[in-house]
Amino acid sequence: MSRNKVLISGASIAGPALARWLGRNGFDVTVVEKSPAIRPGGQAVDFKGSTHRAVLTRMGVLDDLVAAQTTKTDWRLVDASDRVKAVVPGEFIGGDLEILRGDLAGILHRHSQMDAEYLFGDEITAMRESSNGVDVEFAHRSSEKFDLVIGADGMHSAVRRLVFGPEERHVQSLGHYYAVANSTASLHDLVTRLPDGRAVAYAYNEPGRLAVLGGQKAPSLFLFRAGHADYDRRDAASQFDFLERSFRGVGWRVPEALEACRSASDFYLDALARTRMSSFTRGRVALVGDAGYANTLGGFGTGLAMVGAYVLAGELVAARGDHAAAFAAYDKVMLKPTKVARSGNAGGFLAPPSQLRIRLRDLSFANRFMFRSMMWMTERFATEDAIRDYGLR
Repeated sequence: MSRNKVLISGASIAGPALARWLGRNGFDVTVVEKSPAIRPGGQAVDFKGSTHRAVLTRMGVLDDLVAAQTTKTDWRLVDASDRVKAVVPGEFIGGDLEILRGDLAGILHRHSQMDAEYLFGDEITAMRESSNGVDVEFAHRSSEKFDLVIGADGMHSAVRRLVFGPEERHVQSLGHYYAVANSTASLHDLVTRLPDGRAVAYAYNEPGRLAVLGGQKAPSLFLFRAGHADYDRRDAASQFDFLERSFRGVGWRVPEALEACRSASDFYLDALARTRMSSFTRGRVALVGDAGYANTLGGFGTGLAMVGAYVLAGELVAARGDHAAAFAAYDKVMLKPTKVARSGNAGGFLAPPSQLRIRLRDLSFANRFMFRSMMWMTERFATEDAIRDYGLR
């Protein structure tokens, strides 16, 4: 098979995973990433079910992920007086295997850096497709022609915008926003002053608001409903101001937690949204991971990104360079497992809109039958037996 030149945009999860598969199976792979290095930190992500485990095992990264996994942390849902109303078990939040996003990205980069050329601190600015390839322009380096271009650049994908059209055409806002801040000394001190704070996380709800103070070294999470995005996505100070305004007047220890987060070295805020696409390919361009099938905080995005990278690589290898056949097969195979990304809204579950809905949500964890039903549903959604073994190296 000829060594087709493939450009992958994005070096978070799907990009390095795809680079590893393609690079070891006969493709000449370049990964471009606008950040200066692999981004550390971020929220915890998880894998669940037999399909995720099979892909991680075939890739040869499972042992490294297990070694770096977090200690699954229960959430204690409390009232303003720290009284525990319900407990969200760590197994529900963290799946079968939980790991910080930055740690996962680092492992995938290490496993793929010999299989691809990585270009950090640059990004795609324009693309022109012809019958024999895609001419790509970059922000800082000379233009270059590639046989294929893959967008693995997340919810706000530049590749998707350039090829498939404006973001608002494919991304649906769910009306909620979330912020993640890494553990700081003052925030850690706040948590450990709570009962059992070293072993668990504490979660506090008011209608349309959720604050989770991470246990041990886990990041803290803030989730809230807002009418519109009153912030600059490129400016962290603007994001933090939006977060503080949205939690103004909220009780418990939230004001103290927000103040502690001001010193966080890793802070991220974005909208809860889902990508609504029925096809992830066009011409010589394909999307993988959140660029094509995201549902923020839905609990399946990271697993889908890994599965999608494996399927796309497998179909390209099986098609022996016929990208049109490979892309058609990729679209067909991924349509079913990505269905979970096109429905549901974690915001309404995690930050219910009324006190009554908060109480009903809490009861779902106190009732053994309801909890087992939720666990069964998440396992069923995550496991797709139709994902075949492509025999990749």
